[in-house]
Amino acid sequence: MGYNLLHIGFGNMIVIERVVAIIHPSSAPIKRLKDEARSQGRLIDATEGRKTRAILITDSNHVVLSAIQPETIGVRFEGKEKEGEPDR
Repeated sequence: MGYNLLHIGFGNMIVIERVVAIIHPSSAPIKRLKDEARSQGRLIDATEGRKTRAILITDSNHVVLSAIQPETIGVRFEGKEKEGEPDR
């Protein structure tokens, strides 16, 4: 069984089917969510030391940080979904 992978920057990938949300990191509730995930060992930092521009939430409640804009990840996400659709 193959997985559909989504490129989230710097050679890092995430399984598309596991992504629940792609969020901009600026609001206070999202910052709290990130801090809680860090303290509980559920934070995955894929920024390679760059500024966090998007936060991805997975169905396993992991929080993934990316240095790519949410809009860019969204476009990639939509493109991958269309690739998986059967031809009509």
